[in-house]
Amino acid sequence: MLGVSTLFWRLVWLAVLGVQVYALVDAAVRPAAAYVAANRWTKPAWVTVLAVSLVIGQAVSFFSFFGLAALIATIVYFVDVRPALQRLG
Repeated sequence: MLGVSTLFWRLVWLAVLGVQVYALVDAAVRPAAAYVAANRWTKPAWVTVLAVSLVIGQAVSFFSFFGLAALIATIVYFVDVRPALQRLG
């Protein structure tokens, strides 16, 4: 039987996984021209960053340096890049 703490951290891990996968899929389906028009990195750059972020985020603890960097990359996409792409339609 799992303890409450273990269950909590597994749910957090699952939520982080879901957010990272959603960010990667969202970045992949947006048109490449929108990234340039929004004055952000190119689509291949963001898809690569988010894919590496997903792999690193699942390979190491998100409390490690690289795990936090992976999580921050995903957050930057959601807070900065995605809203700029949505404004362009």
